[in-house]
This record gives sequence, C-alpha cells and structure tokens, in this order.
Amino acid sequence: MLFFSLPLLGSSFIQQLYNTVDLIYVGNFLGKEAAAAVGASTLFVTCLVGFFSGMSVGSSVVASYVFGTGDKKALKNVVHTAIALGIVGGTIIMIIGYIGAPYFLKLINTPNEIMATAITYIRVYFLSMISVVTYNMGSGIIRAMGNSKTPMVIQLIGGITNVILDAVFLLLFKNGVSGVAWATLISQSIAAILVLYFLSASDSDFKLEFNKIRIHRVCFNRILKIGIPAGLQTLVITISNVVAQYYVNSLGVDAIAAYTAYFKVELLIYLPIVAFGQAISTFTSQNIGAEKYDRVKKGTRVCILMGGGITIGMSLFLLYFGRQAFGVINSDAAVVDYGMQIIRITFPFYWLYVILEILSGTIRGSGKTLPTMVIILSNICLLRTVLLFIMMRVQNNIQGVAITYPITWASTALCMFIYYSKSNWLYQNKILLVNQV
Repeated sequence: MLFFSLPLLGSSFIQQLYNTVDLIYVGNFLGKEAAAAVGASTLFVTCLVGFFSGMSVGSSVVASYVFGTGDKKALKNVVHTAIALGIVGGTIIMIIGYIGAPYFLKLINTPNEIMATAITYIRVYFLSMISVVTYNMGSGIIRAMGNSKTPMVIQLIGGITNVILDAVFLLLFKNGVSGVAWATLISQSIAAILVLYFLSASDSDFKLEFNKIRIHRVCFNRILKIGIPAGLQTLVITISNVVAQYYVNSLGVDAIAAYTAYFKVELLIYLPIVAFGQAISTFTSQNIGAEKYDRVKKGTRVCILMGGGITIGMSLFLLYFGRQAFGVINSDAAVVDYGMQIIRITFPFYWLYVILEILSGTIRGSGKTLPTMVIILSNICLLRTVLLFIMMRVQNNIQGVAITYPITWASTALCMFIYYSKSNWLYQNKILLVNQV
C-alpha cells in the first residue's frame, strides 16, 4: 500500500506544480494583483475539471475491478471507453470555460481591478482541458492495473517542461499572465500525448488501439454509475470553496492572494491524504474483483494509520515554518500575515480529513459512490455554506472563513465512519461487468 501510494503522491505533487509554479512566478514577478487574478481563476478551473476527475475515478474503479476478475475483453472495452470520454469531456469543459469565464468571475465577486487579467489567464488555461482530462483518464487506467510509477514519470516530464516554459514566456518574452497559461497548455499536452503513447505501445491486456476508441454502452453505464456521484462529490467540495472565495473576495486583494497561497501551502498535507485515498480505492476494487473481502477493511486501517501519522507530522512542520512556506508563494508581508491566520485555525485539525478521505475512498472503491456524495453534499457544501453565512456576520474576517473548515471536516468524518461501520456496503454492490461487455 505504501509503495503504491508514494508514486501517486509524487504524481499529485507534480500535477499541482503546474499552477503552483505559475503562482510563484506571477506572485514574485508580476505582483499580488496578478497573483490574486490567477487565484480567482483557479477555483473556476477546479470546479469544471473536478467533475470529470470524478469520471476518471469511475473509469479507474471499473478497470480495477475488471482487472481483478481477469476478464481481458471487458478490460479493453473499459480502456477505450475511458479515453473516448476523456476527449469528449475535455472538449465540453474547454468550450464552457472559455465562454463562461467572465460570468463566473463576476458571480464570485472578483474585484474589477483584477477582472481583465483573470479572464485572460483563464481563457488560455481552458484551451488545455482536452489534454488535462485525457491525461487523467489515461493515467487512471494505468494506475488501475497496479502501475503508479509511469504516470508519475510522465507528470515529471510535463512539470519540468512547465517550469522551463514559465521562465521563457514570463521572463524572456514578457507575456505576463497569459504566458504562464500557455506554458501550462503546452506541458499538459505533452503529458497527455505520453500517456496515450504508453497505452498504445504497451503489449498488455489494456493496450490502446486508436481505431477502436469509442464508447461501449455497458462500460459507459458502469462508469457513469460510479463516476457521476464521484464527480459531483468533487464538484460539491469545489463549490464550497467557491462560496468561501466569494466571502474572501470581499476582504480585498491581500486576502484573495493569501487564500490562494494557502491552497498551495496546504498541498503538502492534502496531497498525501489524497494519494492514500486513491490507493485504497484501487486496492478495494481489485480485492472485491478477486473476492478477497477480508483484505479491504485491513487495508483501510493501514491507510488511516499511515495517513494520520504523515498528516500530523506535516501539520506541525508547516505550523512552525508557515511564514517561510507562504513567502515562497508570495513574499508580500500582508499576504503572509493573512496566510498564517488561516493555517493556525485549520492545520491542527487536518487529521480529521484523513479519516473522511480514506473511508470515502474505500466505499467508493466498492462502487458505492452515491452515499459518499450525499455525505459530502450535506456537510462540506450545505453545512459549510450555512456556517460561512453565519460566521461572516459574526466575524467578518479571514478567521471567520477558516473556522468553517475543521468544523465540517469533523462532521463529515463522523458521518462517513457511521456509514462505513453500520452499512453492508462491502458485499452489497459488486460491479458486474464480467461476460457482459
């Protein structure tokens, strides 16, 4: 479990490197207004990409299960359906994002002084969506087969390319905010091409043949059954952050830049948790496919212990070196002060997120994504929105926003644990694909 999770963690860090490097360059060379513009744009990107990332989860869970059963024909159909969905989904996101950018930015109360810059950045960024979604679909298939190293290597190549191109476009060509978005477009496209090449060149049961890329009805239905609730779950979490962003935007440019930087600093804690959640999801699907049910809950306990230990250690480290961490993203003193106010409230309670993420990953790996979506919707979205409304009238500052996070983590973890302990989810929901595709 640990050795499978480490490359997942590496891939997640590298994937986040794209936007983080953009932010570091922009924050240190173009100023906090430009950094705030990138930050205001990021949630819109995450909102749309998040839904199709859930579809990627659906593909990965179905592929892992079929791999566990040993049905080679069904496995190939899952692969070709997943890639077809990636291409179609990426195209849809690109069109919606390009057209809808100014309307969304106005909806979340983006200040007028950064509006034009934010629209410029986000529209170029959305041109990369076909590559982003196709990469996620393809890498999800590769991981479902038990190979988490290859996607990490491919992301590393794309990440290094992004760093180099950021410097070229920003420092050499003086393209400003649009330059860093073009760097992301090119580097993400390279990553997507490499994933497709690996799948097509592989002499294996999941070999991709471009002339066979199409949507197979049974695979499509199974992926949708798991992927739509998983996508909505991701979307709901992002929407809750959009609501928080709305209130943060009313606090001024310094607060916006700090909130944006916070999401980059917290990645050092968040991404290891997500890696363990992805690992337990694949682990669960494969073991259910092979009918080794006793290993599922044993693996869940191991993941929670490992994830909890790492999370507590990283939280303490970042609380101590918080100013230095924020200074890397944005060296403005006011921005750093705002950032420290946020992490002093949220980081001591991040271990709660370990419980909710890993239990959610286990249940999701069994194919039961609807219950986890309902739990996330009730707590992370609805409860947090209500708390934000109340807190910003009682305490109209950045701490009022921050306090809503640990409260909703605790309520979500509790609900997830009750469902995990009381429900018969492990034996109820076998993903039936064998001899049907």
